[in-house]
Amino acid sequence: MNNISGTNSPVEPFLKIENLIKTFEGNGAKTEVLKEIGFTIDKGDKCAITGPSGAGKSTLLNIIGTLDKPSSGMVVYRGKNLFSYSQKKLAEFRNNKLGFIFQFHHLLPEFNALENTIMPALIAGEDKPAAEKKGVQLLEKMGLKNRVTHKPGEMSGGEQQRVAVARALIMEPEILLADEPTGNLDTPTGREVFNLLLELNSNLGITLIIVTHNEEFALKMSRKITVEDGKIKNR
Repeated sequence: MNNISGTNSPVEPFLKIENLIKTFEGNGAKTEVLKEIGFTIDKGDKCAITGPSGAGKSTLLNIIGTLDKPSSGMVVYRGKNLFSYSQKKLAEFRNNKLGFIFQFHHLLPEFNALENTIMPALIAGEDKPAAEKKGVQLLEKMGLKNRVTHKPGEMSGGEQQRVAVARALIMEPEILLADEPTGNLDTPTGREVFNLLLELNSNLGITLIIVTHNEEFALKMSRKITVEDGKIKNR
């Protein structure tokens, strides 16, 4: 619909990273890890964040995922600065809109695959039988139909990472954030997990943001953002 002036209203970016600066202080010195980082991400995009070790990639991903706060700047989701939210509202956003996958799966060893998968849903107060039904369906989609009741110590590294993917999807997030999700896997298994993430992006329209050192994987994404010395080299 046109506005009164007869021009179309501007459309807010799905996700906007605006002038992010992150500074760490210690031993009387300041270290600027991120230096005025800025870019936008469209809904359903698949974006690789690359660069050398220590460039600030994981720090950037953690701020996008609201696991860390910037020293200044904003992460704007659908026109709202996430860091203007209360802690309670921010936690709700994180649990309902974001899915996280890390290099190390961080599964709880005392719980089986299904219990690990549905943990975010139970934290959110969902009905356990309903969460379990959804969890079983997700694990089956991950190719883990026969591993539902197995604990992490009874599964391979690739199977454990697939459980971590299922856990990240249980709340049906809009954005999936992955920090070196294949870095702890052998090459064939890593390729399988990465292709699974691409399928999720294609089939479910989940916005995918991945930190990776793997150039082969980065080239399969629709865009690549290279971070060097805390700045974006290209986008």
